[in-house]
Amino acid sequence: MRGEESSLSLYMEKRSIRNAQQDCERKQGVSDRQRRGQRRDTTTSHDGDIESGEELIALKPNDSKKHQKQHKKNKDNREIVSNENDPAAGCLECPNKTSISQQEQDKMKNACSPADKSKNKGGRGSKKQVFEPYMTLEEVSHGLKRGELIQGTLRINPKKYHEAFIPSPDDTWDIFLDGIVARNRALNGDSVVVQILPREQWKVRCLLLPLYLSDTDCEGASESEIQRDHMAVKAQKKPEQLSRPDGTVEDQSSDQDELISKPRRVVYIEEKKHSRAATGFLKFLPDKRFAMFSPVDHRVPRINVPLTDCPQDFSSRPGDYTNTLFICRITNWAVDNNFAEGRLVKTLGQAGEIEPETEGILMEYEVDFSEFSDEVLDCLPKTLPWSIPPEEMRRRRDLRKECIFTIDPSTARDLDDALSCQQLPDGNFEVGVHIADVSYFVEEGNALDITASKRATSVYLVQKVIPMLPRLLCEELCSLNPLSDRLTFSVIWKITPEGKILSEWFGRSVIRSCVKLSYDHAQSMIEAPDKLFSAEELPPVDPEHPIDEIHQAVLNLHSIAKNLRAQRFSGGALRLDQMKLSFTLDKESMMPQGCYVYEYRDSNKLVEEFMLLANIATAHHIYKSFPELALLRCHPPPKTRLVDELQELCDQLGINVDLSSAGALNKSLNTILGNDEYSSARKEVLTHMCSRPMQMALYFCTGVVKDELHFKHYALNVPLYTHFTSPIRRYPDIIVHRLLASSLRCGPQLGLTTEQVQKQASHCNDRKTVSKRVQELSTDLYFGVFVKECGPLDSEAMVMGVLDQSFDVLILRYGVQKRIYCKVKPDLNNFHHRKVGKTSELTLVWKPKDLDEPPVEQVISLFTLVEVQLKADGGPLKYTAVLKKFTKQAEE
Repeated sequence: MRGEESSLSLYMEKRSIRNAQQDCERKQGVSDRQRRGQRRDTTTSHDGDIESGEELIALKPNDSKKHQKQHKKNKDNREIVSNENDPAAGCLECPNKTSISQQEQDKMKNACSPADKSKNKGGRGSKKQVFEPYMTLEEVSHGLKRGELIQGTLRINPKKYHEAFIPSPDDTWDIFLDGIVARNRALNGDSVVVQILPREQWKVRCLLLPLYLSDTDCEGASESEIQRDHMAVKAQKKPEQLSRPDGTVEDQSSDQDELISKPRRVVYIEEKKHSRAATGFLKFLPDKRFAMFSPVDHRVPRINVPLTDCPQDFSSRPGDYTNTLFICRITNWAVDNNFAEGRLVKTLGQAGEIEPETEGILMEYEVDFSEFSDEVLDCLPKTLPWSIPPEEMRRRRDLRKECIFTIDPSTARDLDDALSCQQLPDGNFEVGVHIADVSYFVEEGNALDITASKRATSVYLVQKVIPMLPRLLCEELCSLNPLSDRLTFSVIWKITPEGKILSEWFGRSVIRSCVKLSYDHAQSMIEAPDKLFSAEELPPVDPEHPIDEIHQAVLNLHSIAKNLRAQRFSGGALRLDQMKLSFTLDKESMMPQGCYVYEYRDSNKLVEEFMLLANIATAHHIYKSFPELALLRCHPPPKTRLVDELQELCDQLGINVDLSSAGALNKSLNTILGNDEYSSARKEVLTHMCSRPMQMALYFCTGVVKDELHFKHYALNVPLYTHFTSPIRRYPDIIVHRLLASSLRCGPQLGLTTEQVQKQASHCNDRKTVSKRVQELSTDLYFGVFVKECGPLDSEAMVMGVLDQSFDVLILRYGVQKRIYCKVKPDLNNFHHRKVGKTSELTLVWKPKDLDEPPVEQVISLFTLVEVQLKADGGPLKYTAVLKKFTKQAEE
């Protein structure tokens, strides 16, 4: 097409200028690596919610890698180093910089600056078009109906920004978009419409990617390293020319690439899901009215920003801002410009410092961390301390004299669930789950409700929480604090010791928690069933309930929970536990003092079991009452193609994994990996591999999904599931509470239509994904600080994937993953790669200590144990994994 031909010629004409441009940028006095802070790759993570084991398997395991890898050249380094590659990477340096004349350097400086207004805007016809204009909405609608267009979410490879993908309509394969022109100004996460080739013109591009990685994790991988088949939809340009968002051309030619005869690209952005904000660094451009903003996330283009937005002394002292982190927002990206236009939002502070980096993360992902407005706060009770009105007390079941208590992390301040367990004369138990009645305080449609619906979730960072609701609600009025009367929604069962439910009651209630137990307290009670705990060993306890009564209630709940859990897993449930890194912080500075892998114990499992039971019971109740309006949570089954690939790999490795169902997989993971000190590590590696085919769990409205088979929750293996138990920090739970109250005739009808519930469900899905990414970025930020302050750190590591020139390891002590590249170093003679079927193996040939001895070979394959050292890198908060030299003694 004419537009793309012109864009191709533009690249060709400017190739030499761009090469010079990159060289010039490096000559400004600071290297790109020094200027760039921590990467902002797409990631997911646990949100610390122990009640929802259903969340854990929805994670794509290596989405937690945060840093763009940087090729470091260090002649003195005598070990194999995990190179963290700086993706300024298309920046080409002149091979003979030292011989360039001053006149030529001046020309390059001019070439590197973005065109000023006289050149950019002077004559629209004088500048060649880079991108195609978007189709109209009418054209898109017709194209989708005819099957000529496909709609999907754009995923850009953070390690190879010229590669992007959208899923096919049936989600069985990916459409591959090659190059910036093909993306047509869409950014990562956007909902886009793509023009595709007729099926007979499709080309299968074989990308060999390890099964534990997603395509967005693939970094610097060669053609022989990738294991996924993507249907290639390429822009019409020569295969050797792949350009960055800023127009830099890279030489990536491949004999395997064939040119598609007709160009295909993004033709419409249905919804701009990306915030258009990015953290990054400013570069001064002499004699220009713009500065160049270089985002840390290289999936975002470089941005021209007016000098008037920059600090006052930026033009005169640009070197003072070399390490200053800014946040910039794209305001426009014209069809005739490789660069976007934008405005600086804020100066964040020094790169590498926790607070500026954290604020940058929050702003990039549009997490609202502002103070709540006066209009929102006016929705809260005015008279404090607040007490429950007598008329409200009369409407509720009074449970204040019951032995009810909370079990939470020791640092928790938003306590939204409590438990009770009373033995009945017939030997059965009355077990209650009591959830903070947030919907009593949050009236549908008022300013507080609107703000909460937009935030959709609390966001948990390492050092703080960004709350969904004002702290007066989160930590006081709604928090089930001990020795305080609190409004709750209760589910109470009559249940046998074996876990069989005999009866069920829902209703609004009032409780008075008798003690705030931590998981450690509850675990101590479980591990010492006969111990008489003293008052000094526990937090303050209501004198109405002796410590022994509370202890016995915990033991009874633990016993019932074990039976419920056994029933769930024998019935086909699955849990894919993954390691979660936690920190101990200095109370004043909030800097990390230590870190450890969080241990998931019986006390966590106890709480989780009853929260799951309450969520399942609530799902059935509201769906029966409101079949067209219920807000539920489904978990689709894993992708068949990826399951088949994983099964083939496991069969070849001799790993007897049954992937036919959730229950079969769970049984396999708990029986096949031995019982030695490294069995948990092998299970962790295999868990990452098995998580790869899994899909995300999603909120949805039952009225828009007609087939009840699609309601099912794959991991829990239940037909109906919802979220009811955390309304302080999750907005879907508030909607579920309103539906429950309406069904029990103790609250008004929900004022939303089916379409409005679905729209809110979709928004909650988006914000939940964001909250997980932000939490993971916060964890990675703190770990980078910890390595810098406390490193080097030694640890054993287990190989979790082998490529042809590198391998990935799981650092067992900390639960982080790193890639180690097999570059020949002074201690390493060479290495060899061997691939049989879907399995890869590297043989490293080390130089012996004694020159008279033969070289020492180290075979690297799945589950191999290696010794590594983590140490700080040159960049802010970056760290590398160094493979320690292998010796015969180490082998023995």
